[in-house]
Amino acid sequence: MRAIACLKRNFIKMPNDEDLIATRQGFCDIARFPKCIGAIDCTHIKLQSPGGPYAETYRNRKGLFSLNVQVVGDSKCSIRNIVTRWPGSSHDSNIFRNSRLRSDFEDGQFEDNLLVGYSDYAIKSYLITSLSNPQTSAENLFNEAQIRTRNPIERLFGIWKRRFPILALGIRLNIEKVEAVIVACAVLHNIAIQMNDGDPISNNDKIEAAIIFTNNVNNGVINRNNNHGLNDNIWHALITQYFANLL
Repeated sequence: MRAIACLKRNFIKMPNDEDLIATRQGFCDIARFPKCIGAIDCTHIKLQSPGGPYAETYRNRKGLFSLNVQVVGDSKCSIRNIVTRWPGSSHDSNIFRNSRLRSDFEDGQFEDNLLVGYSDYAIKSYLITSLSNPQTSAENLFNEAQIRTRNPIERLFGIWKRRFPILALGIRLNIEKVEAVIVACAVLHNIAIQMNDGDPISNNDKIEAAIIFTNNVNNGVINRNNNHGLNDNIWHALITQYFANLL
């Protein structure tokens, strides 16, 4: 398990010079959203109680013990980045704010490329969320494109948890071992995609219910960290430059 997890650097990596153009094109082909190199979201992996003085930090908003795992996926549902160390009570935006990935974007490592995410995240020049109340035809077109472009991360979570049901049904191991299990499953998932293994199909109602439940733990959480002036400028620039011209 740990040996497979140690292959993370070989199989889980953000797009670089070799595949950056192909990754952008993969997202562009979905809904013509520009410069996107990843869709970001978090999903909960259920645990047994870790015990100890900090056990309650692992209890999520639905009352279960979990890790809140941040994932960036591409248009092919491969995992490009994963963060597995945060307890279930952690908010998605806080995980991203404290991640190495955010620092890399802030430092300009990915130039003008960007991520798409849910409104749980504060909008940045490199992380684009949808508009909460679109008014014009261009704004509606932007929203539709943003939502369709981020859809692969939803599919990724479903495929990943069907391929490895332990991620949906829960990991009953020592907390020290859980991270290695999750990362190993991510590595094997990417290998399966590279080998054209196909999407796993599950007829197990218990697994399907667990996938839906754990993927929706964060529903209803409202992000209050937005800077509306900055948001308006970022949205306006994208909509004016790309989507108004498509009408």
